[in-house]
Amino acid sequence: MSSSIRIAILDDYQGVALTSADWSSIQAKATVEVIHEALGDNTDVVVDRLKEYDIICAMRERTKFTQTVLDKLPRLKLLNTTGMRNLGIDVVFARSKGIEVCGTTYGPGGVASFNTTEHIWALILAVTRHIVTEDANVKAHNPQWQTVVPTGIAGKTLGLLGCGRLGSDVGRIAKAFHMRVLGWSPHLTPERAAEAGVELAASKEALFAEADVVSIHLISVPATYGIVGRKELDLMKPTAYLINTSRGPLVDEDALVDVLKDGGIRGAGLDVYNVEPLPLDHPLRDLRNVTLSPHNGYVSDSSYSSFFPETVENILAFWEGKPKRQLFE
Repeated sequence: MSSSIRIAILDDYQGVALTSADWSSIQAKATVEVIHEALGDNTDVVVDRLKEYDIICAMRERTKFTQTVLDKLPRLKLLNTTGMRNLGIDVVFARSKGIEVCGTTYGPGGVASFNTTEHIWALILAVTRHIVTEDANVKAHNPQWQTVVPTGIAGKTLGLLGCGRLGSDVGRIAKAFHMRVLGWSPHLTPERAAEAGVELAASKEALFAEADVVSIHLISVPATYGIVGRKELDLMKPTAYLINTSRGPLVDEDALVDVLKDGGIRGAGLDVYNVEPLPLDHPLRDLRNVTLSPHNGYVSDSSYSSFFPETVENILAFWEGKPKRQLFE
């Protein structure tokens, strides 16, 4: 194996890729380079930075590999992604160009897949209990000991926009808090709602009007872009909260900023945005009634302990002509 082989590990924001797995067997045969900063969505920038690599290791959907990008990466032979699904990669086109595409799992028993469920509830409790606000007040040596009245969620309604595995998990936990769980999605039937353990909302509009907390659990495809717009936000109670850990484009971000500024809803907990990392001058950064996290829903020590060791395995298997965990769509 020639040491002229170049491997790029992308979007390692926290600088943990090389310490989360044993890369020595890879580094003995290739040059491994870590890119910590986000490359963004500018095709020319992405291509210019990545055109000299033979193997690229992507972190989820942080960097997009469209047909245009893939067509301009002549050396690329293996594209590895964390997770077994990546909507940011045109897998079919990559394979048509002879590029192998492989993924990684969430560890034994899918333990790391519960990260997002944990993060959703962290956001729900943070916004309803005003944890961030009170933490800041205490640390600022504010003589006023309590400044905000928390919202109790027992007896309130959790609205799930999407009731797949993740939505169902969130709903089960809500019942431990004695919440009513209401669900809706474009294709949710009474039978599937019953299987998920949720009450089927009469309509999307009814979900937003009745829920005290709305949590979004839909995939990001053209049909769901902007599915939460000004109309839906205006239907929400002024005491309600919106939680989005799915994808930024599902929510009309400008409309959400306006509604939060005007007090149309009491608050929001957001982990995803239209542009990531969130621009430094974005108005969401200045709002006191929103709790923000940097797309951390899937991130944890347990997910990294699966992602990176399996990335190493995938590269070695590819070199042996026996690729593992292949993606085909």
